[in-house]
This record gives sequence, C-alpha cells and structure tokens, in this order.
Amino acid sequence: MSQDKPVIGIDSGAEKQAAPLRFTHAAMATIFEVLVHGQDPDYAQQAAWAAFDEVDRLEKELSRFIPSSDVSRLSAAPPGKLQRVGVATYECLQAAARVWKDTGGAFDVTVGTLMALWKPKEGEPLPQVTDAELAAARARTGMDLVILGDDEPSAGIKAEGVRIDLGGIGKGYAVDRMVDILGDWGIGRALVHGGLSTVRAIGAPPRRKGWRINLGDPEDRPENVGVVYLKDMSLSGSGVVHKKHIVDPRTGRPVESKLGTWSLCESGTVSDALSTAFMVMSPAEVEKYCGEHPRTSGMLVIRDGAGRKILKYGPGF
Repeated sequence: MSQDKPVIGIDSGAEKQAAPLRFTHAAMATIFEVLVHGQDPDYAQQAAWAAFDEVDRLEKELSRFIPSSDVSRLSAAPPGKLQRVGVATYECLQAAARVWKDTGGAFDVTVGTLMALWKPKEGEPLPQVTDAELAAARARTGMDLVILGDDEPSAGIKAEGVRIDLGGIGKGYAVDRMVDILGDWGIGRALVHGGLSTVRAIGAPPRRKGWRINLGDPEDRPENVGVVYLKDMSLSGSGVVHKKHIVDPRTGRPVESKLGTWSLCESGTVSDALSTAFMVMSPAEVEKYCGEHPRTSGMLVIRDGAGRKILKYGPGF
C-alpha cells in the first residue's frame, strides 16, 4: 500500500473573520490539531486536551512500534488463538475487514510482510524477489487470516508470520474519536486532523459553507489540484513519498501511475482506509466503489501514457 504524504492544506479564512483557536499535539509519529470557533479559549483548550489524551491512549493500543500494544501482541500470538483486545483495536479491525471486502482486497492491514519484501536498501533499486519469496509473503497476507471474536472484543491470526499494521486506518479512527469527545464537550464548530492526511469537520466556521480545505499537488507544484468545503464530513489523502513504492495487496507486486488520491465520506476511519485503497485500485474500480457508496467520493491524480490526469468520482469533488 502507499506512504502517506501531507496532501491536505487548511485555509481557516482568518483574513475575513476571527481566527479559530488552534491546539496541537504530537502523537502517532505526526501532529494532531484541533481548530475551534465560537468557544471560550480556556474551555476549548480543555476540550482539545481531552481529545489529545484519547489519542495518546489509542497509540498505546494500536501502534505496532509499542511491544505491549494489542497490535504487537496479535502479530506475535500463536495461530488460531483468540485473545482479548481493546475496543479500539477491535473496531479498527472490524472496519478494516469491511473496507477490505468492499475494495476487493485493495486495503489490507496485513500487508506488512509484502511491504518488507519489496523494501529497497538505501540508495538501491527495488530488490529482486523470487516467485517463491512472493508466494510465501502472500500466504501471510489477507484479512481472511485475521479472526475476530463474536462475543467480546477479541482477535487472532490464522497463520504464523501474519503482521498486522493499523497505520493506514488508525489515525482516521483517532480523528473520529476526537470528534466524538469534542461533541461530548458541546463543541459545534471545529476541525480535527491527524498529520494532514485525515481531516474531519464539525459544522462550519461562521458565515461559511464549510471549512476550506486545499488539495495540495502531490508533485509539489505551487498550485492546488482542488478545493473542498468540508462540513460534517471527513477527507483523507494519500500520496507517494519520493523514491517510495506502492504494493498492491491483491497481487503482492509494486504498482505505479498513481501520484495522489483523496477520499471523502462521513467517517475518518473509512476515509483514511479508502485513500490508501484508491492508490492501488484502477480508476474503474474507484468509480464503481463510489457508485455503490453514494455518500463517498474519490479523486485521483494519475500519470499514464497519455500524461497526467485528474479524475473525480462522486459529488464531493
């Protein structure tokens, strides 16, 4: 799957009205931010830090870099054995399974073994991978190798060597939880983002139809490739970091042509996963997905034999 790149920019419109209150916090190897309109500064700060506390808690549960996390324990567990996990891990895996099914396997949180197989050494091209190595890695890849308990939050793996990585969905889930907490605090106008890869809006700034979000060019050109006015929706973007590669979980092989993708829907969890899936799905597959999910929109920047193209599907773009 893809490497995230900050392809979303926030325009708060402060030149025409009071600027929003802004609060930032480092977590999950990125910067989370909360922008709030229409609240007492001290109250808004307390609400923002309640949301940031939740992100810190989630990181301890979801990060594969923390040995005691649910994700690390699952990847190291004996095959076939269910173990208790936190609600966040369970809900992320449930959402990942749904998106995996709906995208035909284009989004897959078990892709870690394949990614490691194709990871080049510093300054070197892609490694030569044999058919046997590829087959072995693919045998350890697929959400059908993850077991989810029915009666309680529990999970397991079906084969030794399955590596679970929630990096393509965890930040979006954290953004959703932050929005829930801000709602509990009565915050009615806010914007939350996790590293500018997933951003979700609560309401809109005063006298505006939505929070203006600039879609930055994935090739770092000075002009934006689009603008979205976000209100009670979530937007996620993915792009290719220089000299990084995208692996299609369905074939196990690197793919090219996509420069950047965006997905727009009501859930940060789902939009985060979809922007990653769209990086490996064909334009026809993205169009079909958006047609089957009317509240979801997709946008692709691709380069093929005919040159660079911007493709849009659904009403959001």
